[in-house]
Amino acid sequence: MQEALLFDPVSWYRAGRGPRYEQLYRHLSAAIAAGDLQTETQLPPERELAELAQVSRVTVRKAVSQLVDDGVLEQRRGAGTFVRSPRAKMEHSLSALLSFTEYMRQRGKTSTSRILRRGVFLPNPDEQVALGLSGTDRVSRVDRLRSADEIPLALEWSSLPNDILPDPEVVETSLYDILRACGTAPTRAVQRISAVNLIGADARLLNLADGAAVLRIDRTAYLPSGRPIEHTRGLYRSDIYDFIAELRLDNLP
Repeated sequence: MQEALLFDPVSWYRAGRGPRYEQLYRHLSAAIAAGDLQTETQLPPERELAELAQVSRVTVRKAVSQLVDDGVLEQRRGAGTFVRSPRAKMEHSLSALLSFTEYMRQRGKTSTSRILRRGVFLPNPDEQVALGLSGTDRVSRVDRLRSADEIPLALEWSSLPNDILPDPEVVETSLYDILRACGTAPTRAVQRISAVNLIGADARLLNLADGAAVLRIDRTAYLPSGRPIEHTRGLYRSDIYDFIAELRLDNLP
Protein backbone atom coordinates (compact mmCIF):
# COMPACT_ATOMS: atom_id res chain seq x y z
CA MET A 1 0.00 0.00 0.00
CA GLN A 2 2.78 2.44 0.96
CA GLU A 3 4.61 1.63 -2.28
CA ALA A 4 1.45 2.25 -4.30
CA LEU A 5 1.00 5.66 -2.66
CA LEU A 6 4.63 6.62 -3.26
CA PHE A 7 4.45 5.96 -6.98
CA ASP A 8 0.83 7.03 -7.56
CA PRO A 9 0.83 9.92 -10.10
CA VAL A 10 -1.30 11.97 -7.69
CA SER A 11 1.80 12.29 -5.49
CA TRP A 12 4.23 13.39 -8.19
CA TYR A 13 2.64 14.51 -11.48
CA ARG A 14 1.47 18.07 -12.12
CA ALA A 15 0.26 19.25 -15.52
CA GLY A 16 2.51 21.88 -17.05
CA ARG A 17 5.45 21.14 -14.74
CA GLY A 18 7.58 19.40 -17.36
CA PRO A 19 7.76 15.97 -19.03
CA ARG A 20 6.57 13.01 -16.98
CA TYR A 21 10.00 11.40 -16.84
CA GLU A 22 11.50 14.60 -15.38
CA GLN A 23 8.77 14.88 -12.76
CA LEU A 24 9.12 11.19 -11.85
CA TYR A 25 12.89 11.64 -11.65
CA ARG A 26 12.55 14.61 -9.29
CA HIS A 27 9.97 12.78 -7.18
CA LEU A 28 12.16 9.69 -6.77
CA SER A 29 15.21 11.83 -6.06
CA ALA A 30 13.31 13.71 -3.33
CA ALA A 31 11.97 10.45 -1.86
CA ILE A 32 15.50 9.08 -1.61
CA ALA A 33 16.82 12.31 -0.06
CA ALA A 34 13.96 12.31 2.48
CA GLY A 35 14.51 8.66 3.42
CA ASP A 36 11.17 7.46 2.05
CA LEU A 37 13.27 5.17 -0.14
CA GLN A 38 16.08 4.02 2.14
CA THR A 39 19.51 2.67 1.31
CA GLU A 40 19.40 -0.83 -0.18
CA THR A 41 15.66 -0.55 -0.93
CA GLN A 42 14.91 -2.37 -4.16
CA LEU A 43 12.71 -0.55 -6.67
CA PRO A 44 9.88 -2.51 -8.27
CA PRO A 45 10.73 -4.02 -11.64
CA GLU A 46 10.39 -1.62 -14.57
CA ARG A 47 7.08 -3.08 -15.76
CA GLU A 48 5.53 -2.99 -12.27
CA LEU A 49 6.82 0.54 -11.60
CA ALA A 50 5.31 1.71 -14.89
CA GLU A 51 1.94 0.28 -13.86
CA LEU A 52 2.10 1.88 -10.40
CA ALA A 53 3.10 5.27 -11.81
CA GLN A 54 0.68 4.93 -14.75
CA VAL A 55 3.34 5.80 -17.32
CA SER A 56 5.14 3.97 -20.10
CA ARG A 57 8.16 1.78 -19.45
CA VAL A 58 10.19 4.24 -21.53
CA THR A 59 9.29 7.02 -19.08
CA VAL A 60 10.36 4.85 -16.13
CA ARG A 61 13.56 3.85 -17.90
CA LYS A 62 14.55 7.47 -18.56
CA ALA A 63 13.87 8.56 -14.97
CA VAL A 64 15.73 5.60 -13.48
CA SER A 65 18.68 5.99 -15.86
CA GLN A 66 19.10 9.60 -14.79
CA LEU A 67 19.11 8.57 -11.12
CA VAL A 68 21.70 5.92 -11.91
CA ASP A 69 23.82 8.59 -13.63
CA ASP A 70 23.42 10.77 -10.51
CA GLY A 71 24.79 7.93 -8.41
CA VAL A 72 21.72 7.51 -6.17
CA LEU A 73 20.48 4.27 -7.76
CA GLU A 74 22.48 1.18 -8.67
CA GLN A 75 21.46 -1.44 -11.20
CA ARG A 76 22.78 -4.88 -10.26
CA ARG A 77 22.89 -7.49 -12.99
CA GLY A 78 20.34 -10.22 -12.36
CA ALA A 79 19.13 -8.61 -9.11
CA GLY A 80 17.41 -5.30 -9.92
CA THR A 81 17.68 -1.60 -9.09
CA PHE A 82 18.62 -0.52 -5.56
CA VAL A 83 19.01 2.73 -3.64
CA ARG A 84 22.71 3.39 -3.12
CA SER A 85 24.33 4.61 0.06
CA PRO A 86 24.17 8.41 0.30
CA ARG A 87 27.00 10.19 -1.45
CA ALA A 88 29.43 12.09 0.72
CA LYS A 89 28.54 15.76 0.83
CA MET A 90 30.95 18.35 -0.48
CA GLU A 91 32.20 20.56 2.35
CA HIS A 92 32.65 24.18 1.32
CA SER A 93 34.57 26.38 3.74
CA LEU A 94 32.95 29.74 4.42
CA SER A 95 36.33 31.19 5.38
CA ALA A 96 37.77 30.91 1.84
CA LEU A 97 36.68 33.29 -0.93
CA LEU A 98 36.52 30.82 -3.81
CA SER A 99 34.35 30.82 -6.88
CA PHE A 100 32.22 27.80 -7.77
CA THR A 101 34.64 26.96 -10.58
CA GLU A 102 37.70 27.16 -8.33
CA TYR A 103 36.03 25.03 -5.68
CA MET A 104 35.24 22.30 -8.21
CA ARG A 105 38.74 22.47 -9.67
CA GLN A 106 40.17 21.73 -6.23
CA ARG A 107 38.03 18.59 -6.08
CA GLY A 108 38.93 17.38 -9.54
CA LYS A 109 35.46 17.97 -10.92
CA THR A 110 34.50 19.50 -14.26
CA SER A 111 32.29 22.53 -13.74
CA THR A 112 29.95 23.91 -16.36
CA SER A 113 27.58 26.86 -16.49
CA ARG A 114 24.33 27.31 -18.35
CA ILE A 115 23.68 31.00 -18.89
CA LEU A 116 20.08 31.82 -18.03
CA ARG A 117 20.34 35.56 -18.58
CA ARG A 118 23.02 38.25 -18.86
CA GLY A 119 23.05 41.90 -19.81
CA VAL A 120 23.28 45.49 -18.57
CA PHE A 121 20.36 46.95 -16.63
CA LEU A 122 19.31 49.71 -14.29
CA PRO A 123 19.95 48.54 -10.71
CA ASN A 124 17.08 47.42 -8.53
CA PRO A 125 16.85 48.67 -4.91
CA ASP A 126 18.74 45.67 -3.48
CA GLU A 127 21.59 46.18 -5.94
CA GLN A 128 21.72 49.90 -5.22
CA VAL A 129 22.12 49.24 -1.50
CA ALA A 130 24.57 46.33 -1.80
CA LEU A 131 26.78 47.92 -4.47
CA GLY A 132 26.44 51.58 -3.52
CA LEU A 133 24.88 52.56 -6.83
CA SER A 134 22.47 55.30 -7.76
CA GLY A 135 19.25 54.71 -9.66
CA THR A 136 20.83 56.03 -12.87
CA ASP A 137 23.95 53.81 -12.74
CA ARG A 138 24.19 50.59 -14.71
CA VAL A 139 24.63 47.08 -13.36
CA SER A 140 25.83 43.98 -15.22
CA ARG A 141 23.92 40.82 -14.38
CA VAL A 142 24.81 37.20 -15.04
CA ASP A 143 22.34 34.46 -14.06
CA ARG A 144 23.68 30.91 -14.24
CA LEU A 145 22.86 27.27 -13.54
CA ARG A 146 26.06 25.76 -12.12
CA SER A 147 26.82 22.06 -12.57
CA ALA A 148 29.67 19.69 -11.77
CA ASP A 149 30.24 16.47 -13.68
CA GLU A 150 26.90 17.21 -15.39
CA ILE A 151 24.93 17.26 -12.11
CA PRO A 152 23.11 20.57 -11.45
CA LEU A 153 24.22 21.90 -8.07
CA ALA A 154 23.41 25.59 -7.81
CA LEU A 155 21.65 28.61 -9.22
CA GLU A 156 23.51 31.91 -9.01
CA TRP A 157 22.34 35.45 -9.81
CA SER A 158 25.33 37.82 -9.88
CA SER A 159 25.30 41.62 -10.19
CA LEU A 160 28.33 43.88 -10.63
CA PRO A 161 28.80 47.60 -11.36
CA ASN A 162 29.06 48.07 -15.11
CA ASP A 163 32.54 49.63 -14.87
CA ILE A 164 33.77 46.46 -13.12
CA LEU A 165 32.18 44.16 -15.71
CA PRO A 166 31.54 46.27 -18.85
CA ASP A 167 30.55 43.29 -21.00
CA PRO A 168 28.70 40.48 -19.18
CA GLU A 169 28.68 38.50 -22.43
CA VAL A 170 32.31 37.49 -21.75
CA VAL A 171 31.26 35.44 -18.72
CA GLU A 172 30.96 31.77 -19.59
CA THR A 173 32.13 29.70 -16.63
CA SER A 174 34.23 31.54 -14.05
CA LEU A 175 33.38 35.16 -13.23
CA TYR A 176 36.31 35.39 -10.81
CA ASP A 177 38.80 34.29 -13.49
CA ILE A 178 37.69 37.29 -15.56
CA LEU A 179 37.85 39.70 -12.62
CA ARG A 180 41.27 38.41 -11.63
CA ALA A 181 42.59 38.93 -15.16
CA CYS A 182 41.37 42.55 -14.97
CA GLY A 183 42.82 43.11 -11.50
CA THR A 184 39.36 43.59 -9.97
CA ALA A 185 38.83 40.33 -8.10
CA PRO A 186 37.36 40.76 -4.62
CA THR A 187 39.46 39.99 -1.54
CA ARG A 188 36.72 39.99 1.11
CA ALA A 189 33.06 39.05 1.26
CA VAL A 190 30.14 39.05 3.68
CA GLN A 191 27.68 36.17 3.35
CA ARG A 192 24.26 35.49 4.81
CA ILE A 193 22.98 31.89 4.83
CA SER A 194 19.36 30.80 5.11
CA ALA A 195 17.20 27.80 4.26
CA VAL A 196 14.42 28.10 1.69
CA ASN A 197 12.03 25.78 -0.12
CA LEU A 198 12.02 25.74 -3.90
CA ILE A 199 9.03 25.69 -6.19
CA GLY A 200 8.47 26.06 -9.90
CA ALA A 201 11.22 26.74 -12.41
CA ASP A 202 14.05 26.96 -9.85
CA ALA A 203 13.23 23.48 -8.52
CA ARG A 204 13.07 22.04 -12.02
CA LEU A 205 16.43 23.56 -13.00
CA LEU A 206 18.06 21.80 -10.03
CA ASN A 207 16.14 18.57 -10.68
CA LEU A 208 14.39 18.84 -7.31
CA ALA A 209 10.80 18.31 -6.32
CA ASP A 210 8.60 21.29 -5.43
CA GLY A 211 9.11 22.12 -1.77
CA ALA A 212 12.65 20.73 -1.61
CA ALA A 213 14.87 22.52 0.90
CA VAL A 214 18.01 24.26 -0.35
CA LEU A 215 20.61 26.61 1.09
CA ARG A 216 20.40 30.26 0.06
CA ILE A 217 23.53 32.39 0.26
CA ASP A 218 23.52 36.14 -0.27
CA ARG A 219 27.07 37.44 -0.75
CA THR A 220 28.51 40.92 -1.17
CA ALA A 221 32.19 40.99 -2.13
CA TYR A 222 34.63 43.86 -1.79
CA LEU A 223 37.90 45.16 -3.26
CA PRO A 224 40.83 45.87 -0.90
CA SER A 225 39.75 49.52 -0.99
CA GLY A 226 36.44 48.52 0.59
CA ARG A 227 34.37 49.13 -2.53
CA PRO A 228 31.58 46.54 -3.02
CA ILE A 229 31.83 45.11 -6.53
CA GLU A 230 29.79 41.87 -6.51
CA HIS A 231 26.39 40.96 -5.15
CA THR A 232 25.37 37.32 -5.67
CA ARG A 233 22.34 35.36 -4.57
CA GLY A 234 22.83 31.62 -4.79
CA LEU A 235 20.65 28.56 -4.21
CA TYR A 236 22.63 25.39 -3.42
CA ARG A 237 21.40 21.80 -3.15
CA SER A 238 21.46 20.87 0.53
CA ASP A 239 21.61 17.16 -0.30
CA ILE A 240 25.04 17.73 -1.83
CA TYR A 241 26.49 20.80 -0.10
CA ASP A 242 27.65 21.35 3.47
CA PHE A 243 28.97 24.81 4.30
CA ILE A 244 31.60 24.72 7.04
CA ALA A 245 32.71 27.63 9.23
CA GLU A 246 35.74 27.47 11.52
CA LEU A 247 35.40 29.40 14.77
CA ARG A 248 38.32 30.52 16.94
CA LEU A 249 38.49 32.04 20.37
CA ASP A 250 40.15 35.44 20.05
CA ASN A 251 43.11 36.02 22.31
CA LEU A 252 42.08 38.41 25.05
CA PRO A 253 44.49 41.12 26.22
